[in-house]
Amino acid sequence: MFTGIIEAVGEISELQPKGGDLRLRVKTGKLDLSDVQLGDSIATNGVCLTVVDLPGDGYWADVSAETLKVATVGDWKIGDKVNLEKALTPQTRLGGHIVSGHVDGIGEVVWRKSEARAERFRLRAPDNLAKYIAHKGSITVDGTSLTVNAVDGAEFELTIVPHTLQETVMDVYRAGTRVNLEVDLIARYLERLLLGDRAAEPESGGLTMEFLARHGFYRA
Repeated sequence: MFTGIIEAVGEISELQPKGGDLRLRVKTGKLDLSDVQLGDSIATNGVCLTVVDLPGDGYWADVSAETLKVATVGDWKIGDKVNLEKALTPQTRLGGHIVSGHVDGIGEVVWRKSEARAERFRLRAPDNLAKYIAHKGSITVDGTSLTVNAVDGAEFELTIVPHTLQETVMDVYRAGTRVNLEVDLIARYLERLLLGDRAAEPESGGLTMEFLARHGFYRA
C-alpha cells in the first residue's frame, strides 16, 4: 500500500522485453534505498512493482502482460521520468489517501492552463471509471494523490500547486499525455458491497440506476 505522496522522480534506464512481458531498470535519484530489500514494492508512476534486483543506483522489476495492458508502462522509453514511492509502513504519515498501486485504467490529458502560480489540468478517464470520480474526491494520477476539483462526465479537473509540479512528473504533461489512473479504493469496495448477494452472480454488470431504484437507493 502507498499514500500517493511522491518521494522522488526516477528515470527508466533499461527496458528488456521478455516473451510477452517486460523487465525494466529504474534509476531512483534521491530515493533512499537503504531500507529496501528484494521483494519490496515501489510504486512507479502509480504501478506497484516488486524489486527483483538492487544494483545500487536503482532497482530492476518485472512487469506482467496484464500490467502492460492496463497501464502506460508499454509507452515508457529509456530516459523517461517516473514518480517513485516506497510502500508505506505503520510509521508513515498518510498525507495523501490509501493507494494500492493497482492501476484501474489509462487517462489522457485534455488541456493544461495556468491559474495564478498553479496549473489547472483537465483529464479524460475511461468511461467505465467515470462513476468512481467525485467532486472533491481523491484520485491517483501516475501515483500522485490528488483532489478532483470538477467533474464533467468522464472528464475531471485538477489544480496543481508549484511544489507538486516540481516534485513529480506532472510538469511534462501536455494535451494528449497518457497517465495511469487509480480511483479511490473505498469507492470500488462500496460498489461491490451495495451489490449484496448479486455480487456472487457471474458478470453481474455492477450497479445500475434500475438496481439502485429497486433497492431504495435512488428515486426517479
